[in-house]
Amino acid sequence: MSHTEAVPGSSLSAHRRGRELAEATDGRTADILVVGLGATGAGAALDAAARGLDVVAVDAHDLAFGTSRWSSKLIHGGLRYLASAQFDVAHESAVERGILMTRTAPHLVTAQPFVLPLTPLVSRAQATLAWTGFRAGDVLRLAARTPRQVLPAPRRLSATEARHLAPSVRAAGLRGGLLSWDGRVADDARLVTALARTAAAHGARVLTRVRVLELTGTGARIRDERTGEEGEIRARAVINATGVWAGTLTEGIRIRPSRGTHLVLRSERLGALPAGLHVPIPGETNRFLLVLPQGDGRVYVGLTDEPVGGGIPDVPEVPETDIGFLLDVLGSVLDAPVARDEVVGAFAGLRPLLDTSASDGRDGAPARTSDISRRHAVLTSADGVTTVVGGKLTTYRRMAQDAVDAAAGARGLRTGPSPTAALPLVGAAAPGRLRALPAPPHLVRRYGTEAAAVHALAARDPALAEPVLPGHPVSRAELRWAVEHEGALDESDLLDRRTRIGLVPADRADALPVAREILERTAATRP
Repeated sequence: MSHTEAVPGSSLSAHRRGRELAEATDGRTADILVVGLGATGAGAALDAAARGLDVVAVDAHDLAFGTSRWSSKLIHGGLRYLASAQFDVAHESAVERGILMTRTAPHLVTAQPFVLPLTPLVSRAQATLAWTGFRAGDVLRLAARTPRQVLPAPRRLSATEARHLAPSVRAAGLRGGLLSWDGRVADDARLVTALARTAAAHGARVLTRVRVLELTGTGARIRDERTGEEGEIRARAVINATGVWAGTLTEGIRIRPSRGTHLVLRSERLGALPAGLHVPIPGETNRFLLVLPQGDGRVYVGLTDEPVGGGIPDVPEVPETDIGFLLDVLGSVLDAPVARDEVVGAFAGLRPLLDTSASDGRDGAPARTSDISRRHAVLTSADGVTTVVGGKLTTYRRMAQDAVDAAAGARGLRTGPSPTAALPLVGAAAPGRLRALPAPPHLVRRYGTEAAAVHALAARDPALAEPVLPGHPVSRAELRWAVEHEGALDESDLLDRRTRIGLVPADRADALPVAREILERTAATRP
């Protein structure tokens, strides 16, 4: 691959979608149909295609439309699961974090420092417990064989050091801090896009805007949401990876969704943040509010863990109670509390937690969603549909592997072991190679080895070098790249998923005309 090209075979486009949808519905039988193109579904499509299976993967909306784009962007090492004695889940998380950081996606997943400020609200006993946890997390890193140069050791900070890394924290009574490290992904939706494109490079047909109307163990009746035309996709095995919507396609699947809400602030509100923050939540021993600088002029503050009843919306709404809760906890450590009108955006994701019992809690009461295990489950229905639910963004690869193993085994498909633990995603390369690329660092963090190709677009057409919004790092070239190579079909794909401009409604409104212009210009130049 040259510096000015996409990874061969990986480009997703409207033209490719049309051709491959026609192929998928022409009466042939694929080996595996995957429904859902979040991290787990895209991961399952890649896993199956990398094993040499003929794969069709569909989503009613877009890549990363659901829960996968609403995360904290953290690739957790499993520390919180140690506290609840879920040692297997903790170890699995640490192993999968290490795989992403060292082998499959080192361009997208890097180390993130966090400071836990030791304010008067953090007792010495709480500080000791947190420090013990961070040391235990380092043991997990060691057990997962993640190198020290990839994830540094935790250490204690003086008050001066803590203020340097977290200048917006109140100085009065501050007695120091605790520095820890975890993995973070540059953008969760970009991780899903990389998975889908890597699957496409291995021959998978990746089809967005294809809604499943009826699902069985031998395929699905579908509708092309762009044209309204209906058809049938036949498959020898079927994987339901639709997350919180899994129960709407397969009987017997009970999900207890949990809402995780984040706030979006302008970076200048909290000043320079060389590190993220852990802020203990009052009354909780193992939960923290997270302050997460994004490097694009924004900071995320999260997150809640609240049960959700009723129907599952396409895009979850953020209640004012969540916003007030997060602002209150954040205000407990800041020099000046953040006002409600300084929240420029908010988003919520629904965790697809498997409901294994109606009363897991004490005295017959339902368990809190924060107490439900994050273990994933792979279930096969009576008619042969394999459903994968639960889990976390961090462990998508293992979930995908287990789902493909189960689906192939249930239907008698011959396949070798999964190769994905050693399979680099589109754009992946060693850090030294990434640093040497002829492209700005912010592009390298989002596109890896393809950053030079995105940069070359802007070099050939100066208009594409312009930012989509003044002061925001995303350029028009990135929108053009998304249409030509990342399967973006409309403005929402561009602004809400390929880039995250849409997380701030005011920014989205300002960027909309540019997105429309790019779509029109790209359509006009297609052969």
